[in-house]
Amino acid sequence: MVEEMEERTRRIVNTAVELAEEGGFEAVRMRDVAAHAGVALGTFYKRFRSKEDLLIAALELETLRLAKKVGGKPPAGVTRLERVTSFFNTATRGLTRKPNLAKAILRAVASGDPEVAQRVANFHGSMTSMITAAMRGEGVESGAEVSELERTVSFLLQNMWFASLVGWSSGLHSRKAVADQMRVAAELLLRGMAEAERE
Repeated sequence: MVEEMEERTRRIVNTAVELAEEGGFEAVRMRDVAAHAGVALGTFYKRFRSKEDLLIAALELETLRLAKKVGGKPPAGVTRLERVTSFFNTATRGLTRKPNLAKAILRAVASGDPEVAQRVANFHGSMTSMITAAMRGEGVESGAEVSELERTVSFLLQNMWFASLVGWSSGLHSRKAVADQMRVAAELLLRGMAEAERE
């Protein structure tokens, strides 16, 4: 669990975050991270198997920050659409506030490395909980079971968000365009969700 990340591991991840923000994906070299973090290379490899593994740990820290933020101040809005749009605005601002880090993380997530697949799946699980909470207008900690329909809508929204962020990272469109695309996607999916619920 990210919450239980011990101090030395957290120091390694924070060092990787700094290096990624300075120079992007290529700047996160294992030896450099270990040296800057003040740990032996052997100690480093006991905690992280690859650069992708390390950057996914950085994503986990970002996800924890997002969960704390929306936990302290839930997404604003009266309707599902307003709350889900607010959530993705917050998530997008949080991830892209350090653009080089965000691009490095996106590259790591898309690496297809089977060793990090479970950690990516855990990230999607956390996002599903937060999106569902936004849809329902309740706290993430409510612990209510996610319905199959909520899970499907959340899955599709996350896929759209990821694709839109990849476009942003490639310079195809702005961060505002990501927010606009997510609002349109949420509107269409939530309208379909409402219709399914009435059937």
